[in-house]
Amino acid sequence: MAAPQSRYRQPKQLDAGGFQPEISSFRLHLAAEGKAARTVRTYTEAVRWFAAAHLRGKAGRTRWEEVSRQDVQQWMVWLLGRYSTAYASNQFRALQQFFKWLAAEEEIPDPMAGLRPPHVPDKPVPVFADGDLPRLQRACAGRSFQQRRDAVVIAVFAATGIRLAELAGIRHDPGDPRRSDIDLWHRQITVHGKGDRTRTVKISYDAARALDRYLRVRARHAQAYRPQLWLGINDPGPMTASGIYQVIARRGRQCGIGVFPHRFRHHFSHTWLDRGGAEGDLS
Repeated sequence: MAAPQSRYRQPKQLDAGGFQPEISSFRLHLAAEGKAARTVRTYTEAVRWFAAAHLRGKAGRTRWEEVSRQDVQQWMVWLLGRYSTAYASNQFRALQQFFKWLAAEEEIPDPMAGLRPPHVPDKPVPVFADGDLPRLQRACAGRSFQQRRDAVVIAVFAATGIRLAELAGIRHDPGDPRRSDIDLWHRQITVHGKGDRTRTVKISYDAARALDRYLRVRARHAQAYRPQLWLGINDPGPMTASGIYQVIARRGRQCGIGVFPHRFRHHFSHTWLDRGGAEGDLS
């Protein structure tokens, strides 16, 4: 059975063996080109996964020169049998960038030359039905750290439609406004987007109150000194984008609602345009 379309996970602790030196060099190349940290991680993990799980495991390869077109195709078939088409397509593009770099760097044939990524069919993202967002908020009702954190995550997503990575990157420093992205009094949050671009988004009074409640309980957290706004429960460190995604999905399951971060973004855009907002103002 195929995995859900919104699966969001990456492999960990994979041993690429003799393939690792080139993967490390590729990582350095991406960083030197100014790629975002998340992009660097996503691309290198995709290559390491391919090397560890397929090349070393199933195909018995020992060098990059031995990798064939069929190896990539077999790997794509394996991914498509277990993950969404969109996820497999992202993995394909990560490998494609690696092999382009490797071919130029080491002057070896590119096994992916001429290959096309899996076709991702257009699939409309549904907006929330009436009552869905209040149900999500009620699922987080309470005074515990986790309840207040999850409530404000949903409230900020709903109020702004920002991207998952932007939400995950919000900083908080109560002692130095210059190092904090939050201005509660003016109900504003500075978000850091792609290409290190920053912008300011406005939040509703309800979202500001939810954020204020979270900040009060966050101040008593063992890791409150961290610059990242979102802190974990079992893992006391900062939450990653993946962790936030899992929080949203879990709260949705509690209510019987299919929820993922991009659905908030799509709902926000739909509501904005429906109320007469200009499409050019959406970013």
